[in-house]
Amino acid sequence: MKNLSNKVLIVDDDPEIIEILNYNLVNSGFVTKSASNGLEAIKKAKKFIPDIILLDVMMPEMDGIEACIKIREIKILTNTRIIFLSARGEDFTQIAAFDAGADDYISKPVKPKILLKKISSIVKRLNRNNNPSGILDLGEIIIDRESYLVTINKDEKNLPRKEFELLYLLATKPGKLFTREEIMLKVWGTEIFVGDRTIDVHIRKLRKKIGEKYIKTTKGVGYKFKI
Repeated sequence: MKNLSNKVLIVDDDPEIIEILNYNLVNSGFVTKSASNGLEAIKKAKKFIPDIILLDVMMPEMDGIEACIKIREIKILTNTRIIFLSARGEDFTQIAAFDAGADDYISKPVKPKILLKKISSIVKRLNRNNNPSGILDLGEIIIDRESYLVTINKDEKNLPRKEFELLYLLATKPGKLFTREEIMLKVWGTEIFVGDRTIDVHIRKLRKKIGEKYIKTTKGVGYKFKI
């Protein structure tokens, strides 16, 4: 299946690796661009807005970890997935990459077929979640905005409107921390005053209905959805 609308930015200071990855991705239907360091990657990412960035760690001018941190601060790249491809296999390097905002970390040498499978899987989820029908397919949990229906492991849950809208908001960006202020504005709007207590009560009711594991609390700040 071709993925002509899906874009991948390859970032590596080794031209041979760029050539190999580019060849395999283009032949699989992806649109690609490349960069040889972190600074160049940030500039190209802002214009290209890739679905996925393949990022090396050790590069001149700006390394991959620092580039990842800066990319995660760019709003238009919120939905971009970042996969590190690096010869650095130490635990502390991988931990630093994930702390910087990486979605995955693969040690070199990279097997193109395995990498393509990973990328295709990510793209499939991205395409489903960008579905204009309003259906969020997150694997074991499916949220249908049109019918206000939540399905967890094939078990259907009917939620009151505000509980559903709160869940849908959090689930649109798994891992993103939504502050209470954001939740108030996006779920209740500006015309109704809602206190922290109201949000906490809705979260508690949601957890009872869908399970504790999906919604995580950051004390004093807000909530995030975790798959």
